[in-house]
Amino acid sequence: MKKKSAKSSRLCTMGAPEAEICKTANTLAGLFNCVETDAPDALLTHGPAPRNVVDSLRILLDVMFPGKISATAVEGSELGVFLIRRLSEAWRLLHREIRRALPYRWIGEAARVEGVRPPKVDNLDRETDRILKAFLDTLPGVRKLLVADVQAAYDGDPAALTFAEVLLAYPGLLAIAAHRIAHELYKLGVPIVPRIMSEWIHTKTGTDIHPGARIGHAFFIDHATGVVIGETTEIGDHVKLYQGVTLGARSFALDPAGHPVKHIKRHPTVQDHVIIYAHATILGGETVIGSRSVIGSNVFLMESVPADSVVSSNHPELSIREKKRIKKT
Repeated sequence: MKKKSAKSSRLCTMGAPEAEICKTANTLAGLFNCVETDAPDALLTHGPAPRNVVDSLRILLDVMFPGKISATAVEGSELGVFLIRRLSEAWRLLHREIRRALPYRWIGEAARVEGVRPPKVDNLDRETDRILKAFLDTLPGVRKLLVADVQAAYDGDPAALTFAEVLLAYPGLLAIAAHRIAHELYKLGVPIVPRIMSEWIHTKTGTDIHPGARIGHAFFIDHATGVVIGETTEIGDHVKLYQGVTLGARSFALDPAGHPVKHIKRHPTVQDHVIIYAHATILGGETVIGSRSVIGSNVFLMESVPADSVVSSNHPELSIREKKRIKKT
């Protein structure tokens, strides 16, 4: 498909600074690909709008925790009406953005490389409706998981004195809530939109959880900042992470043409009741952390450990000496 360039419709005949601005605009316009395709120089006319995606996520977080995002608290007598109104707003915003994202299932670069053919979807609106109906059906289950996450945060942090404190102030809970919402859209095969959600919450909390990660019941991230959880990570029930933990991939494989191989297990599996302390790094799709294990701070791990293990790293020997006092003159 031939690349079309965007050109200004009028000549730069005015004086400075307008002429310089027009000259730069014309030069920049030639650097955008205006064809409806997935390319590094594409003009983002046909993709989902991040602002609408973020607004829909904020609404859905308000559905999960009424009063956390809203300007005012929600009374119990008003809860039903509040939920209907907010879910209606989320449907309206998401319908447009999911519809715009769906073609990337087959026009995306990875799909093109893999030879994916357009599906027999004769009506994008109908497919979007189907996805949104299925998504709304998952939300009660998401709410139940989040209630268990709140309990896990309260039980796992001695500094937590009230559930209200956890609900209103803990960035780890906010990151987990956004992830659980985005993950349901990811499972329904929605391109781009879940990743926009996860990256926005990354900017808010410092926690980077790919929407593809599978996370079990009663999950807690203490302090949250700097945590990275990759796409194919699997986390069991009652797992606790501290700040700076990375559950990442080793160097990835390339196909014969030099393209990165997609859709393979690249990130670790963490089984039930595991604790991973601050700044531990665990890498690799074949790495399994057995149930009830404890991974110490600053550990770098690329191999599996059996259940009930304690893994620690040898720290450099410390030298402690008395500080020399400077005599006053």
